[in-house]
Amino acid sequence: MPWLSLTFGIGSDHIDWVSDRLLEQGALSVDVHDAGEGTSKEQPLFGEPGMPLEQFWQQAEVTVLLEENANVDEILRAIAEITGSSVLPEYRLARVMEQDWVRLTQAQFDPIRISSRLWIVPSWHELPDSSAINLRLDPGLAFGTGSHPTTRLCLTWLDQFLHPGDSVLDYGCGSGILAIAALKLGAARVTGVDIDPNAITASLDNARNNFCGTDRLSFATALSSLDSEGSGTEWLPATVVVANILANPLIMLAPVLMKALQPGGHIVLSGILDTQADEVLQVYSEWADMHIAAREQGWVLLAGQKSVDNKP
Repeated sequence: MPWLSLTFGIGSDHIDWVSDRLLEQGALSVDVHDAGEGTSKEQPLFGEPGMPLEQFWQQAEVTVLLEENANVDEILRAIAEITGSSVLPEYRLARVMEQDWVRLTQAQFDPIRISSRLWIVPSWHELPDSSAINLRLDPGLAFGTGSHPTTRLCLTWLDQFLHPGDSVLDYGCGSGILAIAALKLGAARVTGVDIDPNAITASLDNARNNFCGTDRLSFATALSSLDSEGSGTEWLPATVVVANILANPLIMLAPVLMKALQPGGHIVLSGILDTQADEVLQVYSEWADMHIAAREQGWVLLAGQKSVDNKP
């Protein structure tokens, strides 16, 4: 069954009102995006959870999916009414044919080469290098497919600096990708922690798909719940703590993460924008000698070693 795709420009002040009206009039979906997307005028937006964005796109565009028999003129008149315009907005109208959306979605995710020995491979792809460490990971319920710069930064650090026999805490584990990678790279003991139960479900599924035994790998919604779940925390504090979250949560969690790290152990932090790096560095410098270890696409990876005199 075909559909109609209607695209038009809009000012940021009217986006919520127009989106609500379109949905009331039977729109199947409403997508708001940067009108300059893919050009030199593209305007990236970033924000922390629970906090309003300080800005919005200067030139926004709306694409709405409609039933094939939708009254486009009536919808355009409603948009003009909301925006206070006496003329109908300029628009593009296209016919969208029914497609195999699963295959189209899968086509967006190719194997990702982290290093010569480490790959992230969706389950529907052949292994690009059967002799490498191949993590089977599909897009799912939780963050972490290897496609985001912060995930790649953390994976690269683990690939380069993790020592066989290390114990690793992955705080904010999401899909479990960092925890699973650490285990495959030789860690003796790994625990992933995430407050979202869906993330724990995704992590456990991904661990099974990568043939990770539960004797060396566990997941929990809080460190305090590990003992009650029979996993034990006798191996903590860890020799490596990695957290790929966001700057504000990392700042608040600093005492917790550093307590979970052995003196002389390594702390690895990402989910931090270049502009936020100094603030996070300052907070963690109370416990460790921190530095910017890597950068990619405006994101940074911070790493440091906890002072041997700094007891957990």
